[in-house]
Amino acid sequence: MRGLRLVLLFVFAALAAPSFAVQPDELMKDPALEARARALSAELRCMVCQNQSIDDSDAPLARDIRILIRQRIAEGESNDAVRSYLVSRYGDFILLKPPFKPETLLLWLSAPLTLCAGLAAVLLARRRAPAATQSLSAEEEAQLAALTGDDSR
Repeated sequence: MRGLRLVLLFVFAALAAPSFAVQPDELMKDPALEARARALSAELRCMVCQNQSIDDSDAPLARDIRILIRQRIAEGESNDAVRSYLVSRYGDFILLKPPFKPETLLLWLSAPLTLCAGLAAVLLARRRAPAATQSLSAEEEAQLAALTGDDSR
């Protein structure tokens, strides 16, 4: 029984591991250059998927960008030069961790602003909620019993 659990744990861990979308025909022959390309593509956002790096994305645009990165690295460009080229072409949004500057302020503040808006909505809803009703006085209960014909009270 313990062996079965261990096998299932291994299978689930393998299924939960991130899968990389890099195709064999994209790989560079030099392992050092390939490592640079993989590290760089792990920092870049897929413009189609938006919450995945281009290293993880199967989108055709992500593949094109991965190929472009490998071509530029093969031509001898530095990682910063390749990153700068892609930012000039797609904007700071292509970076999974965009720099903090006035143009990216909305990217950085969107999550805290959304959280604050949600908290404000909850507080406003609680404020508008009706107050708890007061219990009936003995006289009101007697009137209610008389109107409904309920003598059990």
